[in-house]
Amino acid sequence: MSDRDGIFEGDDPFALVRQWMAEAEASEPNDPNAIALASVDGEGLPNVRMVLLKDVEDDAFVFYTNYEGVKASELDASGKAAFVMHWKSLRRQVRVRGIVSREDGPAADAYYNSRSLKSRLGAWASDQSRPLKSRATLMAKVAKVTAAKGTNPERPPFWGGFRITPVEIEFWADGAFRLHDRFRWTRPTTDADWTIERLNP
Repeated sequence: MSDRDGIFEGDDPFALVRQWMAEAEASEPNDPNAIALASVDGEGLPNVRMVLLKDVEDDAFVFYTNYEGVKASELDASGKAAFVMHWKSLRRQVRVRGIVSREDGPAADAYYNSRSLKSRLGAWASDQSRPLKSRATLMAKVAKVTAAKGTNPERPPFWGGFRITPVEIEFWADGAFRLHDRFRWTRPTTDADWTIERLNP
């Protein structure tokens, strides 16, 4: 691809995502690792919400959540997800579609233990996505969990990560007069080689 140079250059899309994220960390005022994560329910109706991407592995993207919430149940049921990262400061975005699997082993333990104590206790206290009578009810549950779990709580069995192994990644950068630059990386399966093509704006 002769004109895929500059910010689009390279043969590893995951390295390219890490490079763009590093640039965003220097220019984006809040949460440069925020992604809009899409899933579908049992009727095929889409759902989207913001979550924080916590790791870009050599061949996948990882975030963490409560396994008993709506998004986890939808991801488990379909086994597929999509997300977009958008950085207004850079005028760039990355779109990803792929296959989902759980990360509930040592990597999830390590990430959970790296969080602040209040965040770790909050993971135990929140019945994510379920109705809540009041904030006072939630805070009372946090206090109860704090008394029970102490200062070194283990990772809840209902909390862990999801890994998205992509079959499609698109890199987009703003262009003058809406003549944007878009390059799409695709592969038929998660262990196949990538094909790269430039797309019309």
